[in-house]
Amino acid sequence: MAPHCPPRGIYVPCVAFFHEDETLNFDAMRAHITRVAKAGVDGLVIQGSNGEAMHMSHEERIEVLKIARSVLNEHGKPGATIIAGGGAQSTRESIQLCKEAHEAGADYALVLSPSYWLPAMQKPVIYKYFDDVAAASPIPILLYNFPGVTGGIDLDSDTIINLAASNKNVVGCKLTCGNMGKLQRVAHDPRINREFAAFAGKTDFMLHGLVGGSHGVIAATANLVPKLHNVMLDLYDEGKLKEAQELQTRFSRADWALVQLGVAGLKAALEKYYGYGAGRSRRPLGSIDVAKFDGDAGAPLRELVEYENSLPDIK
Repeated sequence: MAPHCPPRGIYVPCVAFFHEDETLNFDAMRAHITRVAKAGVDGLVIQGSNGEAMHMSHEERIEVLKIARSVLNEHGKPGATIIAGGGAQSTRESIQLCKEAHEAGADYALVLSPSYWLPAMQKPVIYKYFDDVAAASPIPILLYNFPGVTGGIDLDSDTIINLAASNKNVVGCKLTCGNMGKLQRVAHDPRINREFAAFAGKTDFMLHGLVGGSHGVIAATANLVPKLHNVMLDLYDEGKLKEAQELQTRFSRADWALVQLGVAGLKAALEKYYGYGAGRSRRPLGSIDVAKFDGDAGAPLRELVEYENSLPDIK
């Protein structure tokens, strides 16, 4: 039997919090994961780009994954899923990360393209990398396409479809590239003769992705307003397109305010509106002060947070 893909729905790529000395702030992480779990999301992505996986040791990754699994089991909806970052610069280490993620309680691995030896990363090399990792991983993998952090490497739809068609342990993809034509092709190609989870990778185009066949969304702004992402999915599923378009406009304004400040900006927003963590990343990334969201600059976020806080937690 082929491995199952993640359930359709809302996935939060959780940020990681650090103390001033750059050690992990586990109290803030628990507070954050508890809040988003109680929002009833379908799963978490741990150690994705927003989780600063590239700044963590293997031991730190394992510890954070174990915390996430414990909190999700206690406070999340039944069957909520954990997808763990599993990409590294070598095939060998990527496989190791997938194995460690499995042992720490993850259900799937999200694997980014290697990019250090950029001129050597031609299509056949990239294809074999993903195929080898998927074949050796004890958990199914999702292909992570994010050209902005891989020196411009951009998996095309043929590569994704061929990998999925030939390797049953490739069960989905996250398309942060924003190419909606690609998502449409991947989501509906008959060569993938099983359920395949093609996820839109940003709140900025969540509704557009759903129209094209997205399996839901894995989106950074869901750290801030996870319940509203569930609202968007419900509006789309109920055919309330006008209301969904109005919410998407608000989403896109908020997403733009956040993307200009990077990962640390998202964490500063969480500190301002929810009172935990700090707008701090591990160096060489910098820090963002919560004052960035004072006045008109924070209005698109403030309005959404007020709406978010009016909604109930799951029972």
